[in-house]
Amino acid sequence: MNDHTDTTQQESTSTDVLLNLESMIKQTISTLELNKTELHKRKEMLNDLFVNDATYQEHDKAAKEAAKIRNKTRSELMKQPAAFDIHQKCKELSTEIKELQLGMSDYLREYMRMSGQNEIEGEDGEVREIIQVAKLVKKAKKFK
Repeated sequence: MNDHTDTTQQESTSTDVLLNLESMIKQTISTLELNKTELHKRKEMLNDLFVNDATYQEHDKAAKEAAKIRNKTRSELMKQPAAFDIHQKCKELSTEIKELQLGMSDYLREYMRMSGQNEIEGEDGEVREIIQVAKLVKKAKKFK
């Protein structure tokens, strides 16, 4: 065999693998959509059972009243300067953590690309595995 034949066979194999992968993705999308529809129907059925049960409705009403009282008490406590300050600090820390995680994701992707490794040892000596998560979202339709 010559190099041209080898290259053609590799391209054909790669094409077959890609087509099979694409088919599997499309089948999985269809299955996910069907399962989501079925789940939605089942949740509605379950909700209907609760809505039509007098005892549940009575307990639900009592729980809502208790929640109102709890929320009012929480609101009053949040008016205290110490609670407000703690709440603000929590929000700031949450925002900082999200920003750090986004940056870390970029750093890890680049580290994997440059080093070819999917593990890194932290300052604490703990070895951590780097994983990448891919997600499929519907593409926004453009208006014509």
